[in-house]
Amino acid sequence: MLPNGWMRLDIASVAAASALLDRYGTAVRAKPMALVVSAATLADAHIERLRITERQNPREVEARLRGRVIERIDRRGKNILIILSGGLTMRVHLRMTGNLYVISDWRLREARSNAWFALDDGRGRLFEDTRGLGTLTIHEGTGLEGLGPEPLSRQFTAEAFVHSAAGLRQPAKLFLLDQRRIAGLGNIYAAEALFAARIHPRAAIGAAGRPKLKALHAAIVRILREAVKSACKAYSRPGGFQEAAEFPLAVYGREGENCIRCEAAIRRITQGGRSTYYCPKCQRS
Repeated sequence: MLPNGWMRLDIASVAAASALLDRYGTAVRAKPMALVVSAATLADAHIERLRITERQNPREVEARLRGRVIERIDRRGKNILIILSGGLTMRVHLRMTGNLYVISDWRLREARSNAWFALDDGRGRLFEDTRGLGTLTIHEGTGLEGLGPEPLSRQFTAEAFVHSAAGLRQPAKLFLLDQRRIAGLGNIYAAEALFAARIHPRAAIGAAGRPKLKALHAAIVRILREAVKSACKAYSRPGGFQEAAEFPLAVYGREGENCIRCEAAIRRITQGGRSTYYCPKCQRS
């Protein structure tokens, strides 16, 4: 069973949400009607929770979005990117509890929507976030040029990963969470990957050695692929994630429980203000 809120902590849920935004029904049970939004026009835009646009003026954001054509849906790290006509990008970060989805009629929107958009064919795109931590901003381009390679992309090779870690004294866990190194890898899956590769989270990443770094790279790719599949299954309806109990966690959230490999007690430490879980026997420093 995954800890509450896990769906908003890592790249898996964002990948699932962005993949299913254009066509709800590909990876989940649904009616034949596909909710395709590419080529639709934003006939109207309303920002209800003003702080979601951060330093941008909500009314200016609304004005710049109206009349734009949605060209495609993309993702970069944990950001959902809605590419619009005229070179503008709407960038959405779901944070812990955010959700972005399409409904058949914009007039049927929930009253709690943080932002909503009426499409030219009568449908609506809603952004909801119960905790109010998510953001919605607009940019010329993406504004994310400083991010590292996507961990599920062809650019994220074992050789490139080993090279990026060479000689660094940065603790392994903090290296994995550094978005300049890997885009979108978060706390849960970083801990799981380190356990799989038998690397202590506090060990200097550059001292891990080539075999372990290649094992770590393979673990990251494998775990994220499994997590994305689990997140797609958990996407029960437009706007609805269910807890994906079928995705097992080896160490995260299991402090004091027995290790699945050696039965030693799982420990928890704090790194960079985040909880880190590891096995003291399997992941020796």
